[in-house]
Amino acid sequence: MLSKYHWWRDAVIYQVYVRSFLDSTGDGIGDLAGVRAGLPYLKKLGVDGIWLSPFYPSPQHDHGYDVADYCDVDPLFGDLGEFDLLMGSARRLGIKVLLDIVPNHCSSEHPWFREALAAPPGSPARARFHFADGRGPDGSEPPNNWHSMFGGPAWTRITEPDGRPGQWYLHMFAPEQPDWNWRNPEIAAEFERILRFWLDRGIDGFRIDVAAGLFKHPELPDSDDPEADARTRDSVNPLAWNQPEVHDVWRRWRSICEEYTERDGGERLLVGEVSVPTAREHAQYVRPDELHQAFFFDLLSAPWDPDAFRKVISEAMQDIAGTGSTVTWVLNNHDQVRTVTRYGEPATEGSGLGAARARAAALLMLALPGAAYIYQGEELGLPEVVDLPDDVLTDPIFRRTGSRARIRDGCRVPLPWSGQASPFGFTPGAESAKPWLPQPEYFAEYATDRALADTRSFWHLYRDGLQLRAALPQLGEGTLRWLDAPPGVLAFERGDLVCAVNFGTAPTPAPVPGSPLLASGPCPPGVLSGSTAAWWIRS
Repeated sequence: MLSKYHWWRDAVIYQVYVRSFLDSTGDGIGDLAGVRAGLPYLKKLGVDGIWLSPFYPSPQHDHGYDVADYCDVDPLFGDLGEFDLLMGSARRLGIKVLLDIVPNHCSSEHPWFREALAAPPGSPARARFHFADGRGPDGSEPPNNWHSMFGGPAWTRITEPDGRPGQWYLHMFAPEQPDWNWRNPEIAAEFERILRFWLDRGIDGFRIDVAAGLFKHPELPDSDDPEADARTRDSVNPLAWNQPEVHDVWRRWRSICEEYTERDGGERLLVGEVSVPTAREHAQYVRPDELHQAFFFDLLSAPWDPDAFRKVISEAMQDIAGTGSTVTWVLNNHDQVRTVTRYGEPATEGSGLGAARARAAALLMLALPGAAYIYQGEELGLPEVVDLPDDVLTDPIFRRTGSRARIRDGCRVPLPWSGQASPFGFTPGAESAKPWLPQPEYFAEYATDRALADTRSFWHLYRDGLQLRAALPQLGEGTLRWLDAPPGVLAFERGDLVCAVNFGTAPTPAPVPGSPLLASGPCPPGVLSGSTAAWWIRS
């Protein structure tokens, strides 16, 4: 049964990739004090909350998604005292705070994994992970044929304490990220302790990494398509992902959140990174006693086509909203090519076709029923940095495969805040270290000070859309009704508010009734030109 507190159902959350948001110390890496300094900027933008990427102690093989200690702050980013200051500032500004939690795997430097390496085969310490004997007469072949999401085998062989070649352990991502064995009840108990540690510090919820993972087939059999995960960079191996037992975990986590809600009245949110093949399977994760929300990635991956957008939106409204949850829309995150580039921009410039489509898509997303998540820099119209030199790339996918295909560094370049040259206000002082990834010269065109001063900028489109979304009762939670529209145009209404998008394929400008409340680009009264979106009130 749903709680009476529903702030999350139509919330707009801003994803803060901490190491690239704002550096307060001059070491070239963003930190929690930088996030705290940037909160007034986010308040002005109009978001309801923030999701913080992992800041826990970590050797940073996958930028914090390899966690060595789930209940502390890495010195790179500050300490628990600084985290508490951040929470206090967010509370005063009315901004919710979500933490990124990583329950599928940990760091190879985690004390429990180090204990497992030192323990013998069959020990309780190894039972916390997936250790298995290899195949073949000398055990030199992996236990099964699964491949890692980051390329290569999903198994690594260890050297036993006595120096002999030993067992293998499972890692569906990098070798530095061993998978937990959730069939061991000790793991569930440990993560309940971790949840309570952060809930007791006042956080508003968790973004759950790899939420369809955790459990593996108990027999660890061979896959019919062992390279599928590495090839698609998606969790499609049915033996490693989306096992039925995972739903019991989310029921338990939901009950813990409800316990805190009943205690003080503030509803805690669970939003999952759920990668499953269909909207119907996605809906199983957001049943009333499981996760509150799960990111709906189909809009992000849909081609720029009105029929494709209408199909994925309709399926989400039917299958996901039908559970009693609301759809959680996203156009980008820290693992994806930035929207401006993905929508057809062939170069590094932000003007042109890709930018026009990204602006229209943003206005469309903010008009849809449910919640929305915005990745940092999208409100500036930042393009993907596609020409980073090999020697600065840090993505483990590049290290594992030697290929630049689908690497993620280009969307993680530190934000530009001000000025005409790097570090663009990201890191303070003339003697500061360079930003951890180099910023291109053209980032000057996207700096936040320039964006705030230009009323035609991406920033003002997002800010105005968020203000209208908060002010108009037709928007946020609810339903939509599709409208008849010319070919190449998608239109729907929310009460008396109409949203229409010209995908740029309409043979003539689409007619609209009067001047729009808000438009994503040049939109004279009475027409909706190519690759633009508009909202207006039906007369």
